[in-house]
Amino acid sequence: MKVIAIIPARYDSTRFPGKPLAKLGSKTIIQHVYNRTSDTGLFAEVIVGTDDQRIFEEVAAFGGKVTITSKTHKSGSDRIAEVCRKMECCYDADIVVNIQGDEPFISKEPLVKLINAFSDNDVEVASLMHIMKKDVADPNNVKVVCDKLGFALYFSRSAIPYKRDKTK
Repeated sequence: MKVIAIIPARYDSTRFPGKPLAKLGSKTIIQHVYNRTSDTGLFAEVIVGTDDQRIFEEVAAFGGKVTITSKTHKSGSDRIAEVCRKMECCYDADIVVNIQGDEPFISKEPLVKLINAFSDNDVEVASLMHIMKKDVADPNNVKVVCDKLGFALYFSRSAIPYKRDKTK
């Protein structure tokens, strides 16, 4: 089974412009993400898809595989779809994993769990999630509502259910 990882990385984030190029120690965040993803040994290819020349140059400088994508994408998933259309190494991939470009501490174990979900032939899409007790109201943390079997019903940046009257 051929599994590839694509890291969507854009410069013009509304919450933290330039985050992929921010330094964390001696390396940029995008280099940490790329290296940690590659070091898992789970992926035949690791590719960064970016709409920014500065990010492209950074990834190329540390020897990563990178391609330029459109600036008009509404989501990282759209950026990943473009990478899949453009890059020949994606054409025969069985699984494409979206690695968030701002996860410098990503580890192998949850990725193994995610990839293993595809051993069920009925699974077409899978997402990682965990129970969160703190920072539930933080819009930087995406929340998910699941059914009794653990299938995602919807995702939101707001707390679910939203507590309208915070004084009670």
